[in-house]
Amino acid sequence: MLVTQARQHNLTIRQLAAKAGSYAGLAFVGTPDSIANEMEQWLEERGSDGFVVMFPYLPAGLDDFVDLVVPELQRRGIFRKDYEGTTLRDHFGLPRPGNRFF
Repeated sequence: MLVTQARQHNLTIRQLAAKAGSYAGLAFVGTPDSIANEMEQWLEERGSDGFVVMFPYLPAGLDDFVDLVVPELQRRGIFRKDYEGTTLRDHFGLPRPGNRFF
């Protein structure tokens, strides 16, 4: 689909990358404290139950979020510090189903 759009609109690689990688949703920009404030407000006042986090560049954008924002969210008690187990099933407290082949 992207290739078709690129051909139809005669897009350069740069234009195609901008179109494919763009996101027009809510953006939190600022200091770690101000980003944590906005995330906390969304969680408490707007009924949000989580976020899909995207970064304008990698790996530094991800590193900044993990090293600067996550500790602030953890300090506020709105981001976990430990996990209940080693699998997603463990984290949700779901039992492991029996293997039907044995």
